[in-house]
Amino acid sequence: MSYLFALFAQLSAPRAGRWRWPVVLAAVFVGLALQWRYDSQPLRGADYLIQDQLVRWRASDQPESRLAVVDIDEATLTQLEPWPWRRSTLADLVEVLLADYGARAVALDFVFPQSADAAGDARLQALAAHAPVVFSQAFDYVPRVPALRIGVLSGGMADTAPDNSAATPPRMPVPATGFIANHPAWANARCTGNIGLLPDADGAIRRLPLWTAFEQRHYEPLSVALARCAGQSLLPAQLDADGFWSLHYRKTWLAYTVVSAKDLLSQQVPKSVLAGRLVLVGSSSFGLSDRVVTPLDRSTAGVMVHAAALSELLNQAPGAATHNPPTDGRWWGTLWTAALALMGALAFPRLAAFWSVSLLATASLAWLGLCLWLLPFETGYSPTAPLVTALLLLLLAVPYEWRQSQLQSKHLLKNFRHYVAQPVLDELLRQDRLDALEPRFLQVTTLIADLQGYAGLVENAPLREAVALTRDFLECITRPVLAHGGTLDKYTGDGLVSFWGAPLPSFDHADQALDAALDMLAAVKQFNTQRIQAGKPAVRVRIGIETGLAVAGDLGTQFRGAYTAVGDSVNVASRLQELARNLPHDILAGPGTAALTKRHAMHKLGQIEIRGRQRAIEIFTLQALR
Repeated sequence: MSYLFALFAQLSAPRAGRWRWPVVLAAVFVGLALQWRYDSQPLRGADYLIQDQLVRWRASDQPESRLAVVDIDEATLTQLEPWPWRRSTLADLVEVLLADYGARAVALDFVFPQSADAAGDARLQALAAHAPVVFSQAFDYVPRVPALRIGVLSGGMADTAPDNSAATPPRMPVPATGFIANHPAWANARCTGNIGLLPDADGAIRRLPLWTAFEQRHYEPLSVALARCAGQSLLPAQLDADGFWSLHYRKTWLAYTVVSAKDLLSQQVPKSVLAGRLVLVGSSSFGLSDRVVTPLDRSTAGVMVHAAALSELLNQAPGAATHNPPTDGRWWGTLWTAALALMGALAFPRLAAFWSVSLLATASLAWLGLCLWLLPFETGYSPTAPLVTALLLLLLAVPYEWRQSQLQSKHLLKNFRHYVAQPVLDELLRQDRLDALEPRFLQVTTLIADLQGYAGLVENAPLREAVALTRDFLECITRPVLAHGGTLDKYTGDGLVSFWGAPLPSFDHADQALDAALDMLAAVKQFNTQRIQAGKPAVRVRIGIETGLAVAGDLGTQFRGAYTAVGDSVNVASRLQELARNLPHDILAGPGTAALTKRHAMHKLGQIEIRGRQRAIEIFTLQALR
């Protein structure tokens, strides 16, 4: 919890970027507005594309064994009888299905506004009155002038009648403007279902009116009527806010048993294929123009929509595999959008642009996975809205954080390029340490080195020689500091001050400082070899090292910045460096360094009083230098 508070405090600081939260909240606001204004939002087309693709991914090929489709296909119309059929042929088909194949009930996905051959009409009328046969009528939902009024409606329930079915949703009828029904002789059919479809804006059939209202009566769809005619009163468990039944198309068209009408009439189809099933009779013939668009296919026989509806309806039957619907899908979208907001505000400032983009891509794919899981339950939400938020974060937040990172990098480069080695600077940039310059109490190891007798060496030397000596000596003692990850605090004319443990923490900063001190001695030794060969006197470096708490950070003023370390341990290192002029040891270390080192053996030299300390302290040198 304290870590989260620290993150929020860091984000609210001015240096973290004053526009971070407004950018993130703007992206979230757009996503939530699209989510909760789903019915009127402008991205419905994108929602359809995503939902349809998810439908296709999820649809199963597992055979649907509870129903079958009899197709009056092109081969049937060519080889048997052209459309429209004689009613006696259609009666033969129904009788074969019920008597010879043992179908539980049969639904005819056709409307017959006019009468035809009398004998055939009479047979169908008898089947409608006494057998489990469902006739169709189509309602129109589009205002027309004049309104469609063809045939005579049958069935339906009074709009005040109670719903005696086992359905859980209330009756929310969709008003119709007209209809095409069968001729009057069939007006007393025992079972009649609505085959009217209302496409979405892109022309696809994704939902059906569960109840259609027309002149104070409510009419049920063909699939519900077929189940009821077979003795099952079933209704879908959920409706959307407009009273529509959303079809989820859980099965591909290959999962359905489809037989040709000509094979059925010639009884070439095995009896077991249709026995005990609910049967829908329709046509895939292009000549009959009963083709619709669905999420599964751009051109599908209309009867297959009713087959998909019937399959989903049968899942509501007792003993059928059912799923418990989760909460409103819009709340899932809201939670996901909020998660994106937190990710944009908390993670992006700490990640490189590549990883921020990767995180957004991963989150988007995870959201699509969640939509795939929600698909059987929810359609009244926008799968696109969280993706829009992710896109806005990609277009706005990621570039903003990249720009902030660039500014911070320039700031770090400006302040540290003369202080630390390139690997340390690279690590600071990689971690995007916004607080690298802030003064903090840290345990650091301070190393102070100095050229002994510098004044005497340059007193009578030409200016060029004095400058060369200073530069060459400082180079000898600077390289080891940077090579071992130290921070160069400052030059002191003929020496330097450096420390380890800041700005990056280090678990072995005492050993790193001792390593650098040994390398300084080696570099000065090589430097002396060159001086002696040139006929010049050798020089001696004095090094003092101590470890302890110090304030490290930018302790400069508005006129000049200065990244430095201040503390008692720094003072002790300075006194040790001065003390070395009177001792035969080039490296002197304090008790803090001796206690912390793990790689170097230390030799105790005894106790000594130093300026600024009331008590004497133990001093050490490296065992290897005795």
